Amino acid sequence: MSFETISISTDHRGVATLRLARPEQHNALSSTMIAELRAAAGRLAGDPAVRVVVLTGEGGSFCAGADLNWMKQQVAATRQQRIAEARKLAMMLKALRDLPKPLIARVNGQAYGGGVGLISVCDAAIAASGARFGLTETRLGLIPATISPYVIARIGAANATRYFCSARLFDATEAHDAGLLNAVVEAGGLDAAVEAEISPYFAAAPGAVAAAKALVRAVAAPIDEALIEMTLTRLVDTWETAEAAEGIAAFLEKRPAAWKA
Repeated sequence: MSFETISISTDHRGVATLRLARPEQHNALSSTMIAELRAAAGRLAGDPAVRVVVLTGEGGSFCAGADLNWMKQQVAATRQQRIAEARKLAMMLKALRDLPKPLIARVNGQAYGGGVGLISVCDAAIAASGARFGLTETRLGLIPATISPYVIARIGAANATRYFCSARLFDATEAHDAGLLNAVVEAGGLDAAVEAEISPYFAAAPGAVAAAKALVRAVAAPIDEALIEMTLTRLVDTWETAEAAEGIAAFLEKRPAAWKA
């Protein structure tokens, strides 16, 4: 299987690097990338040679959130089309979260919106100190609905409320303090820090690692089909508001939204 928007490489130890490969678009999530990430999760899950997966971005960004063309398509879409697209995003995130291998985020640069969602489905996240973060959907009159179960599980309800509602940007140190990141290092030390995170897994039995990860998912608050359906429906409901129409139009026209002071 070949991919257009991502790449996968695996070293001799079984460390697979899943790389977002749209650097000119800051690795924004297009419909194609969403589909390819879900397919990649299935491939990696079924490959017995893969012991650990590292998720990262090509170029200077990790993932800048939703792709501009994808957003334009949602403006003109029907409700059923919007539901279908939101469900694809939700099921991609779930497929990565449920991967029966350790999933480590190598956060090489900025991560906004869906990029924060991708970090949140990982089992550990290491970031370069210059990375910036934000859950900026409310600037567009939208809400971070489909990513919300994973982000809230990662950073807690209090932090999520603050970041969801304010759409404020924050740096890697604050992301670490909030629980989004496990470590922050200088850019030149990012690979060494990721390697230090990976190494202990090779002392653990692969089957037991998969079972332990599944155990955590079973004991923690469930992210099941009902919750996924509720969150994607809320996203679609919000897409249909006057605020969303104004926010998206302002974004596409590169002007301030009507509510911006």
